[in-house]
Amino acid sequence: MKTKGEYPIKKLVLRLLRMSWKYRTGCIVVLALTMLQLGLALAALGLTGLGIDIIHAATDSTKEPPDWLFGFRIPSAWSPMQGLFAVGSMILAFALMKMLAAIGGTIAVNQLVQAQIVVDLRSQVFHKLQHLSFRFFDRGATGSIINRVTGDVQAVRSFVDGVVLPLMAVGISLVFYLYYMLHIHVALTLVCLATTPVLWIMAIRFSRLVRPAYQRNRELVDKMILRLAETIQGIAVVKCFARDKEELARFEVTAENVRTQQQWIFRRVSIFTPTIGFLTQLNLFILLLYGGWLVMHGAIPLGTGLVVFASLLGNFSAQVNQIAQISNTIQQCLTGASRVFEVLDTPVEVTNKPEAVRITQAIGDVRFENVSFQYRDDSSALHGVSFHAPPGSITAILGATGSGKSALLSLLPRFYDPTAGKILLDGVDLRDIDLSCLRRQVGIVFQESFLFSTSIADNIAFGNPEATRDKIEAAAKIAQAHEFIMEMPERYDSQVQESGNNLSGGQRQRLAIARALLLEPRILLLDDPTSAIDPQTEHEILDAMGNAMRGRTTFVVAHRLSTLRRADHVLVLEKGQIIEFGTHNELMAAHGLYSHAIGAQLPGQDLIGAPTESSDNE
Repeated sequence: MKTKGEYPIKKLVLRLLRMSWKYRTGCIVVLALTMLQLGLALAALGLTGLGIDIIHAATDSTKEPPDWLFGFRIPSAWSPMQGLFAVGSMILAFALMKMLAAIGGTIAVNQLVQAQIVVDLRSQVFHKLQHLSFRFFDRGATGSIINRVTGDVQAVRSFVDGVVLPLMAVGISLVFYLYYMLHIHVALTLVCLATTPVLWIMAIRFSRLVRPAYQRNRELVDKMILRLAETIQGIAVVKCFARDKEELARFEVTAENVRTQQQWIFRRVSIFTPTIGFLTQLNLFILLLYGGWLVMHGAIPLGTGLVVFASLLGNFSAQVNQIAQISNTIQQCLTGASRVFEVLDTPVEVTNKPEAVRITQAIGDVRFENVSFQYRDDSSALHGVSFHAPPGSITAILGATGSGKSALLSLLPRFYDPTAGKILLDGVDLRDIDLSCLRRQVGIVFQESFLFSTSIADNIAFGNPEATRDKIEAAAKIAQAHEFIMEMPERYDSQVQESGNNLSGGQRQRLAIARALLLEPRILLLDDPTSAIDPQTEHEILDAMGNAMRGRTTFVVAHRLSTLRRADHVLVLEKGQIIEFGTHNELMAAHGLYSHAIGAQLPGQDLIGAPTESSDNE
């Protein structure tokens, strides 16, 4: 049987065991403290039985004084009360040591699991997410990705503290309990444990029953998180269209689906665990009948025999019951592990070649040679695209929705690699250039630029954290952002709220332009940054863009005539192909699609296809 993602159960378990082996030192410490608690508990149990036998001997003169541990006898000069006092004192001492061992064990487990395993796993998943291409994020929903970093990682770490350590502790405990019971009476042990094979069979069948249910539960939780994230991000749209009740109803449906699925699992667990408990109680029934008969016939003593055996049997049954909980936990672990490993095993499509060329300052000569690209196997975004952008030139890109504009821009910083053809920078294939070096040569301003919840200065310096305040201010001045920044309460140290909600659209775009310019890139990509800007602030953005484009090879997705006229070349896309390429005057003279769009444009109106689409829709 396989989990989702074609991970065989055996492969998952072996991989989880290898992960656990990395933390073997911490596991050994926890296991040693657990075994110390077990040894102290058994010693206290034996002393309790000894105390009962002392009382029994004191009340019946025909009884011989009981043996102490390791064959020692009570000194003849001691009275029964002195013996009981000594036994009780040792029980208290062992209980104190057990308490200290339990505290140490709890601290060790938390240190191992939360401070090491969870942190390491989340870091590994986050690190892998940073290196995966945009294609992975195109396929994966936000809720699912977030859930894998949070909930699924917790499920994986529980393999250590919920499966490996408990199983080892249970296994060792069962061996000690079994040996102790056999030492007291072999036949009584075999009779009382006759139901144990039945418990193992039930545990195996329960695991097979709930395994698919846990997988389905994680998928439903993904959908619930996605619904929550989308509603929070789009709260303005929800309120604007008065869709509060409808969105609440939709969220309640997803939450109800999760609840229903979890209840199905809980019902099975609620039936399984008490059933196991009932079967273990049958052992006590047998013990009272057969064990009582043995005591009455003098085959075993009352305290160190029947009473201690009863406690051992109860502990043995409790360990068997814990196997049921471990069986339930391992199903959650396997489900979470398959989803975490699916991320970790996803191949990184955009990688550096071993002999990648490192560049410090590009000239900015860009050439597309018969480039084709597909987001998915069934959709072609670009087909046979060829053109040349000389250093320092401005190339405007025009096209309707879905024509491939954003796809073309996404290939330049290697968010994706072409499926055919090649893109050259200064005569070198982009795939032969060190990825980090390449992206430092490319500055990007998106339609809706994302800002982080930190200071304005930190947002501008995001790509170059070592930049001085003078360089940050210089970039802001070029981007026409310095003036409004200086009007804010803390100026460059003013905090940006989540998603830049305390800034206007024009202010956010100017900060994004400043962020791109701080890298001093030779190539500048502007994905229609004025599409979401009101006309009043458009001229400020255009001035900022004009300053930014000066001396840089620039590609700008544009639909406004004022931007198109600034371009050295205009590239017109339709269905992923170049249908026109030339200067504004050349294309106007050609009387093609570009000329028709210009002629149809009214004052202040956008050209064909505006606003542009994001890369997800291209």
